[in-house]
Amino acid sequence: MKTNILFLLFTFVQFSLSAQSGYQKIHIADDLELIKLSEKAYVHVSYFETQSFGKVGANGLLLVDKGEAFLFDSPWNNAQTEKLLAFISDSLRTDVSTFIPGHWHDDCVGGIGCLHSKGVKSYANQMTVDILKEKGLPVPQQGFNDSLSLKLNDIEVYCYYLGAGHSTDNIVAWIPSEQILFGGCLVKDLDSKDPGNLSDAKTDEWPETIQKTIAKFPDVKTVIPGHGRIGGKELLEHTKELLRQYAISLRNTK
Repeated sequence: MKTNILFLLFTFVQFSLSAQSGYQKIHIADDLELIKLSEKAYVHVSYFETQSFGKVGANGLLLVDKGEAFLFDSPWNNAQTEKLLAFISDSLRTDVSTFIPGHWHDDCVGGIGCLHSKGVKSYANQMTVDILKEKGLPVPQQGFNDSLSLKLNDIEVYCYYLGAGHSTDNIVAWIPSEQILFGGCLVKDLDSKDPGNLSDAKTDEWPETIQKTIAKFPDVKTVIPGHGRIGGKELLEHTKELLRQYAISLRNTK
């Protein structure tokens, strides 16, 4: 019985990875690419050399429809964001109208100055707005509490604050028509062996936030983590397990 369970788990993981490799990748620059999920949804991936973790790729979501786009998380900086916007305009014949960051770190809001200079409207968790303001950094234009609903033409978009995790302010974005959940840094990819950067994390609250996310989106098909491979709802369970193991390791060191 145990062998059968392990076989099924291995098959499921292999299927997820093969599905990931089947997505079309679009090279924009050495530090920037798009992954096409559907006719309306792309993941943008930007790469940055960090002091603590070396070269890191960060994921964001691009939702397009009828020449208009919503951007969830920006690339790491304004220069990368400028390149991304130029590609979206020139190659996809689309202009970004709305920007929503997942939390206050650079891999989410690093390009907000460029976006504002192009007239892009920005929304964020009010907690994100407050943190950025306190740090003297560029601030999203409109804040919300708990949830936000928007429409990209006929496409419904929902953003939720379900609790602290990777940061105190992290949100998720849900696109029901695409069955896509942009989990951002609240969610770890299958290659992750630990919860990652915990400098601003609330590890005591993170497990409950993940459990709320699992319960809220039972029909999700595609989950986009803040870094690493795209997958399905198994990424939520994997994150939950990593946090369980982390809590055990903490107890064992006391």
